[in-house]
Amino acid sequence: MTIFQGAANKKITGGKLTRFRSKRRHELGREPSFTRIGADSRKVLRGFGGNEKVVLMKGQSANVYIPSEKKTKKLLIQTVKENPANQHYVQRNIMTKGTIVQTEAGSARITSRPGQDGVVNAILI
Repeated sequence: MTIFQGAANKKITGGKLTRFRSKRRHELGREPSFTRIGADSRKVLRGFGGNEKVVLMKGQSANVYIPSEKKTKKLLIQTVKENPANQHYVQRNIMTKGTIVQTEAGSARITSRPGQDGVVNAILI
């Protein structure tokens, strides 16, 4: 069964909507990638229009920007400390945008979308 991201079949009040057209391919979604900590592994997916999207399945390092030094360093990720998307992602070490991870230099907040961009970028906090 596919994931559909188009309009719902019901109104906010609960009433039924009549569909004015069938489903379209650009309204399709896909399963979340659930990027975890581990040896780097990526998956290349075909996007709409033949474009390629790189999905990070597992990642062990992050490009961390250090504001005091004004430099970016590649640091190893040790663990997930906090995840605003879902509190249960912390136990499973799942990384999404906004996740706070523990690195060698300290805590860092992820600014990229690993499941969409294929890379982990973060800023030291």
